[in-house]
Amino acid sequence: MTKNNAVSAFILGGLLCLGMVLLGNTIGDKLIKMKSMERTVTVKGLAEKEVRANIAIWPIRFTEVDNDLDSLYVNVQTKTDKVAAFLKQQGFDESEITISLPAIDDRLAQGYSDPNVKYRYSARVSLSLYTDKIDLLLSARTKMLSLAKEGIAISDQDYNSKAQFLFTKLNDVKPEMIQSATQNARQVAEKFAKDSDSKLGKIKKAAQGQFSINDRDSNTSYIKKVRIVSTLTYYLND
Repeated sequence: MTKNNAVSAFILGGLLCLGMVLLGNTIGDKLIKMKSMERTVTVKGLAEKEVRANIAIWPIRFTEVDNDLDSLYVNVQTKTDKVAAFLKQQGFDESEITISLPAIDDRLAQGYSDPNVKYRYSARVSLSLYTDKIDLLLSARTKMLSLAKEGIAISDQDYNSKAQFLFTKLNDVKPEMIQSATQNARQVAEKFAKDSDSKLGKIKKAAQGQFSINDRDSNTSYIKKVRIVSTLTYYLND
């Protein structure tokens, strides 16, 4: 090997070593940065909102008894018409009222006779009100006693006769509630970062929970509580 070749080989070897050192430092810096990026905090953000129901379904039921079937049918029709007229007087449209066929039982046809049963025939009558006039329905329920004067005993205490209130406008409140849940989660994450002498970074991962809609309480079922919980994971920086 000539002197010039030896010098060239020495210089080339030196450059390769220097390159390996620089490459190693660069990879090391990146690994350190990647490791620091692995520091995260996962928090949950809650958003709740009270809303009024916008749809109501009110089943109205009463029972009529008689020993004569023809008389029973006449009385059922008369009292059904009175209930429907009452609802219209309160301000509801005919299209909001549905009348079902009465369910009639012949107690003698059941194969046994109870001496305590005074009437042979019993008719269970059902009407249903489907409306978006929530305040009107609440007002009408307080006036149902007037039907008792017509000999119509409306029961609203059993489960099947209770008015059902629905909130169907979830899409109207979704954006606002998702934003509120995200802000709540960030506040929790910032508190954690501050307490751990860190700085809050960008969001690594976010998961939105399901919306739930429940009655605020048993006495005001027309007021609903909408709830959403979002889970977010943030990076932590020094």
